[in-house]
Amino acid sequence: MKVYETAFHRRTILKGGAAAALATIAAPAVVRGAEPAPIKVGILQPVTGALAQDGEYGRLGAEMAIADINAAGGIKSLGGAKLEMVFGDARSTPEAGTQEVERMQEEGVVAIVGGFASPICLAGSQAAARYDLPYIVDVGVTDQIITRGLKNTFRFAPGFSLCTGAAIQNLVKINESAGKAAKTVALVHEDGLFGSGLAKLMATELPKHGFEILELIAVPTPSRDLSNVVLKLRSLRPDLIIPSTYYGETVLLARTMQQQRVRPKGVYSVLNGAASNHRFVKEFPEAAGNIMDCNHWFDPRNEKALAVQKRVEATGKPFNYNTPLNYSCIGLLADAIERAGAADRVKIIEALGTSTFSDHLMPYGPTKFENGQNMGAAPVSTQVQDGAIKVVFPEDFANAKPKFPANG
Repeated sequence: MKVYETAFHRRTILKGGAAAALATIAAPAVVRGAEPAPIKVGILQPVTGALAQDGEYGRLGAEMAIADINAAGGIKSLGGAKLEMVFGDARSTPEAGTQEVERMQEEGVVAIVGGFASPICLAGSQAAARYDLPYIVDVGVTDQIITRGLKNTFRFAPGFSLCTGAAIQNLVKINESAGKAAKTVALVHEDGLFGSGLAKLMATELPKHGFEILELIAVPTPSRDLSNVVLKLRSLRPDLIIPSTYYGETVLLARTMQQQRVRPKGVYSVLNGAASNHRFVKEFPEAAGNIMDCNHWFDPRNEKALAVQKRVEATGKPFNYNTPLNYSCIGLLADAIERAGAADRVKIIEALGTSTFSDHLMPYGPTKFENGQNMGAAPVSTQVQDGAIKVVFPEDFANAKPKFPANG
């Protein structure tokens, strides 16, 4: 009897142990702790087509920020949930950008970041609005983006009005510090919406500050030869040349001016495609020398920004403003998700609207959105000095003094 009871007892224990083991295998979440579901974030950038260079800079910044946030423990209010990138190539057109927004919506992203170009951001944010899908614009300077009353759209960087206002203000102060060395201006602009609009604004505003506008010179995009434009500049002899052009045309203009020895007292760009681009400085250092720009840029006094710059350059890639800007946009979104406490689009939109995010890499104050525009954002004036791009104004963020006049 005792033998039977002992055998029965042993079989019961073994059976119970096997059942427990099976329970452990079948329900690991109960025993080991559940892994929170990843939070899908849409990253929209044009990495093919005419805007591919800028799109790649933006994608890199977003990738780095997502990796850093996940390495630091993810979204803590959601149990350490990790961010998961869903990438969309806008292919340098608003139509393709809209298609990618639709695809990312179907894949369940909680928000979209990026777009770069104004037309892509306009179309992409409009498409996202149909689904109450938060959209954070990285660059997209046209003010139409934030004047449509879309509750889902937030532009982190300064737009056209803020940038041009700051550009004129900075130029006036730089010129006054140099004893008003520049009095006459020639405006060279691309013949599209961006260049023509900016040139018209400058032609209206600069005379109010004592500048004489000699001429507005339109150039096509793309341009293959600007010799005639530079000959015109030679005859006009302006103190200041203000180019409102994209990367290729700015490089061509600067190189042709160098070849024909046209040396104004200064070249002052606004939201230019090349003047604040390390590629231009690296490939054509003499032509780029002393060119100024009022544009998006990172805070050169921010240690975190400098650390990110070192990481990027260690890979052999250039560090342009799109990278720290998109890095910061992801930080803004993560902060909103953290405060929302849910991967819920409506709650994230509400959190973005009340953001005071300040842990960014940009020369901004704390984030404050008004009608979708970050009023804490501002551009800076940069200048190519000794083969490097330096911030020269405002003084709070400057790491160099302006060299003006640069010639004569």
